[in-house]
Amino acid sequence: MEWLSATVDYGIIGLLVVMSIIAVSIAVERHLVYKKIRLEDFDDKKSLEIELTKKLHVIATIGSNAPYIGLLGTVLGIMLTFYTMGREGMMDTGKIMTGLALALKATAIGLVVAIPSITFYNFLLRKVKVLITQWETVNGRKRI
Repeated sequence: MEWLSATVDYGIIGLLVVMSIIAVSIAVERHLVYKKIRLEDFDDKKSLEIELTKKLHVIATIGSNAPYIGLLGTVLGIMLTFYTMGREGMMDTGKIMTGLALALKATAIGLVVAIPSITFYNFLLRKVKVLITQWETVNGRKRI
């Protein structure tokens, strides 16, 4: 059952760290793209929308799934704690509480990944809507 401890510590938490790095990297990249984008380069709204919304789904996916991955780590950690309790019979309550506290760290890290990811997603989506509205305003005036 020791493999379960390594799975929680390195597998689940490692995956959450990688997801966090991906979400932040994409958010920074998209923000830089939005700052440099030239709306006049786009003739139609659909091509502008496609360019603006590239990779945003990845941030949303990370934000919505990180808590579940953290919860999976917590469940595996609690299973390990119960297994250890069953194998050893009588256990010190300090060991039990330590095991449960370590199991809950996966959920905490999942939330630490999810909250900023969803915040980044909402911030970027708002910027997309503003840029599209600006494009519509400029192109609406040209047609009149």
